[in-house]
Amino acid sequence: MKLQKASSGALYALVELARHPEQQISAAEIADRYGISANHLAKVLRDLTRAGLVESVRGAGGGYRFSGNAKRVTLYEVISLFEDIAEGPHRADSSEDTDVGRALGRVMNEINEIAAATLTSITLATLLKIMDRDIAARPDGASLAAALKGANLTART
Repeated sequence: MKLQKASSGALYALVELARHPEQQISAAEIADRYGISANHLAKVLRDLTRAGLVESVRGAGGGYRFSGNAKRVTLYEVISLFEDIAEGPHRADSSEDTDVGRALGRVMNEINEIAAATLTSITLATLLKIMDRDIAARPDGASLAAALKGANLTART
């Protein structure tokens, strides 16, 4: 499954904001960290604000702050704001009027159901734990953790 830019940007932003819930972080800062368009990310953050996952703080020193519950917000909840995932049965085309087409349609429906179940079972908190384990498992994990701390991006342990 390949995510659209909006979904990826939303996940990048939410991970950064959930990792530092006490801080306000600008769209430009997040965009710079992940090499994505600040303008596009600002649009994504507006959608996340409407969904109640982040709050926007205007003015000098403003930015965005995570307002959800990282233990409850699932990847499915975030991704489904920006794209249709596993919504209803697999769309049939004219080639599915054959035995092979119908069988493939059933397989695609099952894949969609599995993807939806998996994305529903993974929360932002789980994603943060996976990231932290990956950082700790790197041979340079200690130096990376120190670098993140220096950049005010402390990894949770």
